[in-house]
Amino acid sequence: MLHLMDIIVEIRFIANNMNAKKPITGSERMDSLDRKILGIISQNARIPFRDVALQCGVSRAAIHQRVQRMFDDGVITGSGYHVNPRSIGYNTCTYVGLTLEKGSMYHQVVAELDQIPEVVESHFTTGRYTMMIKLYARDNSHLMELINGRIQEIKGVTATETLISLDESIKKEIPIIE
Repeated sequence: MLHLMDIIVEIRFIANNMNAKKPITGSERMDSLDRKILGIISQNARIPFRDVALQCGVSRAAIHQRVQRMFDDGVITGSGYHVNPRSIGYNTCTYVGLTLEKGSMYHQVVAELDQIPEVVESHFTTGRYTMMIKLYARDNSHLMELINGRIQEIKGVTATETLISLDESIKKEIPIIE
Protein backbone atom coordinates (compact mmCIF):
# COMPACT_ATOMS: atom_id res chain seq x y z
CA MET A 1 0.00 0.00 0.00
CA LEU A 2 1.42 3.35 -0.97
CA HIS A 3 1.56 6.10 1.60
CA LEU A 4 1.06 9.77 0.78
CA MET A 5 4.77 10.51 1.26
CA ASP A 6 5.74 7.70 -1.15
CA ILE A 7 3.33 9.08 -3.76
CA ILE A 8 4.82 12.57 -3.40
CA VAL A 9 8.37 11.18 -3.75
CA GLU A 10 7.33 9.19 -6.83
CA ILE A 11 5.68 12.25 -8.44
CA ARG A 12 8.80 14.35 -7.77
CA PHE A 13 11.03 11.60 -9.23
CA ILE A 14 8.96 11.47 -12.42
CA ALA A 15 8.71 15.26 -12.70
CA ASN A 16 12.46 15.74 -12.20
CA ASN A 17 13.24 13.22 -14.91
CA MET A 18 10.74 14.79 -17.31
CA ASN A 19 11.99 18.35 -16.77
CA ALA A 20 15.70 17.57 -17.00
CA LYS A 21 17.40 19.52 -19.78
CA LYS A 22 18.22 17.17 -22.58
CA PRO A 23 21.06 17.63 -25.02
CA ILE A 24 20.28 18.07 -28.70
CA THR A 25 19.61 14.60 -30.00
CA GLY A 26 20.68 13.13 -33.31
CA SER A 27 17.08 13.13 -34.48
CA GLU A 28 17.00 16.92 -34.18
CA ARG A 29 20.04 17.18 -36.50
CA MET A 30 18.75 14.77 -39.14
CA ASP A 31 17.96 15.92 -42.64
CA SER A 32 16.02 14.22 -45.44
CA LEU A 33 19.09 12.28 -46.64
CA ASP A 34 19.64 10.85 -43.14
CA ARG A 35 16.00 9.77 -43.02
CA LYS A 36 16.25 8.19 -46.46
CA ILE A 37 19.36 6.27 -45.39
CA LEU A 38 17.61 5.11 -42.21
CA GLY A 39 14.58 3.99 -44.21
CA ILE A 40 16.80 1.83 -46.42
CA ILE A 41 19.04 0.28 -43.78
CA SER A 42 16.21 -0.33 -41.31
CA GLN A 43 14.63 -2.61 -43.90
CA ASN A 44 17.90 -4.46 -44.61
CA ALA A 45 20.80 -3.94 -42.21
CA ARG A 46 23.05 -6.06 -44.43
CA ILE A 47 22.67 -3.90 -47.54
CA PRO A 48 26.08 -2.71 -48.81
CA PHE A 49 26.75 1.02 -48.46
CA ARG A 50 27.44 1.02 -52.21
CA ASP A 51 23.78 0.10 -52.84
CA VAL A 52 22.54 2.67 -50.32
CA ALA A 53 24.71 5.32 -52.01
CA LEU A 54 23.26 4.43 -55.41
CA GLN A 55 19.68 4.72 -54.12
CA CYS A 56 20.46 8.04 -52.44
CA GLY A 57 22.58 9.51 -55.22
CA VAL A 58 25.63 10.21 -53.03
CA SER A 59 29.04 8.63 -52.44
CA ARG A 60 29.74 5.57 -50.25
CA ALA A 61 31.89 7.81 -48.07
CA ALA A 62 28.92 10.12 -47.44
CA ILE A 63 26.78 7.13 -46.43
CA HIS A 64 29.51 5.80 -44.15
CA GLN A 65 30.00 9.19 -42.46
CA ARG A 66 26.28 9.74 -41.94
CA VAL A 67 25.67 6.24 -40.59
CA GLN A 68 28.64 6.61 -38.21
CA ARG A 69 27.32 9.98 -37.02
CA MET A 70 23.87 8.43 -36.42
CA PHE A 71 25.54 5.69 -34.34
CA ASP A 72 27.50 8.32 -32.39
CA ASP A 73 24.35 10.41 -31.83
CA GLY A 74 22.34 7.41 -30.63
CA VAL A 75 19.90 7.48 -33.56
CA ILE A 76 21.06 4.01 -34.59
CA THR A 77 21.43 1.82 -31.53
CA GLY A 78 22.67 -1.39 -33.08
CA SER A 79 22.62 -3.75 -35.97
CA GLY A 80 22.81 -7.48 -36.28
CA TYR A 81 20.85 -10.65 -36.49
CA HIS A 82 17.60 -11.43 -34.70
CA VAL A 83 17.41 -14.92 -33.20
CA ASN A 84 14.08 -16.73 -33.03
CA PRO A 85 13.81 -17.61 -29.31
CA ARG A 86 11.82 -20.78 -30.05
CA SER A 87 14.64 -22.12 -32.23
CA ILE A 88 16.90 -22.17 -29.15
CA GLY A 89 14.37 -23.59 -26.70
CA TYR A 90 12.58 -20.52 -25.32
CA ASN A 91 8.95 -21.36 -26.09
CA THR A 92 7.14 -18.94 -23.77
CA CYS A 93 7.16 -15.19 -24.38
CA THR A 94 5.79 -13.33 -21.36
CA TYR A 95 5.07 -9.78 -20.34
CA VAL A 96 5.13 -9.12 -16.61
CA GLY A 97 3.67 -6.04 -14.97
CA LEU A 98 5.61 -5.14 -11.82
CA THR A 99 4.36 -3.01 -8.97
CA LEU A 100 7.14 -1.46 -6.91
CA GLU A 101 7.01 -0.38 -3.30
CA LYS A 102 8.20 3.08 -4.47
CA GLY A 103 8.78 4.39 -7.97
CA SER A 104 12.14 5.74 -6.82
CA MET A 105 13.32 2.11 -6.50
CA TYR A 106 13.14 1.73 -10.29
CA HIS A 107 16.86 1.94 -10.98
CA GLN A 108 17.75 -0.59 -8.27
CA VAL A 109 15.11 -3.01 -9.58
CA VAL A 110 16.34 -2.56 -13.16
CA ALA A 111 19.89 -3.41 -12.04
CA GLU A 112 18.59 -6.65 -10.49
CA LEU A 113 16.45 -7.51 -13.52
CA ASP A 114 19.46 -6.96 -15.78
CA GLN A 115 21.11 -9.91 -14.00
CA ILE A 116 18.37 -12.25 -15.26
CA PRO A 117 19.34 -13.26 -18.82
CA GLU A 118 15.79 -14.21 -19.80
CA VAL A 119 14.57 -10.61 -19.22
CA VAL A 120 14.98 -8.94 -22.62
CA GLU A 121 13.11 -5.64 -22.10
CA SER A 122 12.25 -3.38 -19.19
CA HIS A 123 10.11 -0.24 -19.22
CA PHE A 124 9.20 2.33 -16.55
CA THR A 125 5.49 2.86 -17.16
CA THR A 126 2.45 4.87 -16.20
CA GLY A 127 -0.84 3.24 -15.31
CA ARG A 128 -1.47 0.09 -13.31
CA TYR A 129 2.15 -1.09 -13.14
CA THR A 130 5.32 0.73 -12.19
CA MET A 131 7.23 -1.35 -14.72
CA MET A 132 6.58 -3.74 -17.58
CA ILE A 133 9.14 -6.35 -18.56
CA LYS A 134 9.36 -8.87 -21.38
CA LEU A 135 11.01 -12.22 -20.82
CA TYR A 136 11.41 -15.59 -22.47
CA ALA A 137 11.15 -18.91 -20.66
CA ARG A 138 11.70 -22.46 -21.85
CA ASP A 139 8.29 -23.58 -20.56
CA ASN A 140 5.74 -22.78 -17.84
CA SER A 141 7.82 -24.47 -15.15
CA HIS A 142 10.81 -22.28 -16.05
CA LEU A 143 8.50 -19.24 -16.12
CA MET A 144 7.26 -20.02 -12.61
CA GLU A 145 10.87 -20.33 -11.43
CA LEU A 146 11.71 -16.94 -12.93
CA ILE A 147 8.66 -15.18 -11.49
CA ASN A 148 8.52 -16.77 -8.05
CA GLY A 149 12.19 -17.52 -7.52
CA ARG A 150 13.87 -14.49 -9.05
CA ILE A 151 11.63 -11.53 -9.88
CA GLN A 152 9.36 -11.57 -6.83
CA GLU A 153 12.46 -11.87 -4.61
CA ILE A 154 13.84 -8.53 -5.79
CA LYS A 155 13.73 -5.94 -3.02
CA GLY A 156 11.00 -3.39 -3.76
CA VAL A 157 8.84 -5.62 -6.01
CA THR A 158 5.49 -5.89 -4.23
CA ALA A 159 3.36 -7.54 -6.94
CA THR A 160 3.54 -9.07 -10.41
CA GLU A 161 0.99 -9.86 -13.07
CA THR A 162 1.95 -12.24 -15.84
CA LEU A 163 0.63 -12.07 -19.40
CA ILE A 164 1.69 -14.91 -21.69
CA SER A 165 1.92 -14.05 -25.38
CA LEU A 166 0.13 -16.69 -27.43
CA ASP A 167 1.31 -15.33 -30.80
CA GLU A 168 3.37 -12.41 -32.09
CA SER A 169 1.25 -11.03 -34.91
CA ILE A 170 3.16 -7.86 -35.77
CA LYS A 171 6.87 -7.08 -35.38
CA LYS A 172 8.37 -4.23 -37.35
CA GLU A 173 10.60 -1.20 -37.12
CA ILE A 174 9.14 2.24 -36.55
CA PRO A 175 8.55 4.01 -39.90
CA ILE A 176 11.09 6.61 -40.99
CA ILE A 177 9.32 9.82 -41.95
CA GLU A 178 11.16 11.63 -44.76
